[in-house]
Amino acid sequence: MPQTTTARALILASTSSYRKTLMQRLQWPFECVAPLVDETPGDGERPVSLATRLALAKAQAVSRQFPHALVIGSDQVAELHGEPLGKPMSHAVAVQQLQRMSGQEVTFHTAVCVRCENSGFEDVQVAPVHVRFRTLSDPAIEAYLLKDQPYDCAGASKSESLGVALLERLDSDDPTALIGLPLIRTLQMLRAAGLDVLTMTPHQSVASNH
Repeated sequence: MPQTTTARALILASTSSYRKTLMQRLQWPFECVAPLVDETPGDGERPVSLATRLALAKAQAVSRQFPHALVIGSDQVAELHGEPLGKPMSHAVAVQQLQRMSGQEVTFHTAVCVRCENSGFEDVQVAPVHVRFRTLSDPAIEAYLLKDQPYDCAGASKSESLGVALLERLDSDDPTALIGLPLIRTLQMLRAAGLDVLTMTPHQSVASNH
């Protein structure tokens, strides 16, 4: 069994504004560090495997730079009929994605890893969210994309914003997973690693230890 860490410095291995906003809910000081990980899927790699591999790779890359800290890495991959749906990054691709998802169930696999290089603690979990999209007309898709511009979101939708208007229903045991970071699982892993945001007090910053 890995030893738990006594380090309380916390790093989010991400530059995502969505994950940063979610982390701020914990009311615990943290820093964001870009993980610089190649996110290209492997040949035939399943969406859930891709999300898991990338969450782990991001946490590993940053924890090696800051070995004393607890590092959180996360990744999300949407799956439609067994195929991955990534970030569209353009209007044309976003239109295509939403047309394909119209009236369909899409699973958003959000993986999270908590890791500390010095202590040897490492855990990775996946929080699936099953989303049923309502039937979408082309004018509705165009109107949504122009208002929300979700081109940096997997599956071209922002559920925390106007993207909720695209949905018929969703099923999840960790609701923030759809936004990009499953906080229930993240907090469980942080407690296992020795950090309880409710009962502990921060005593050091990342910058002062590196």
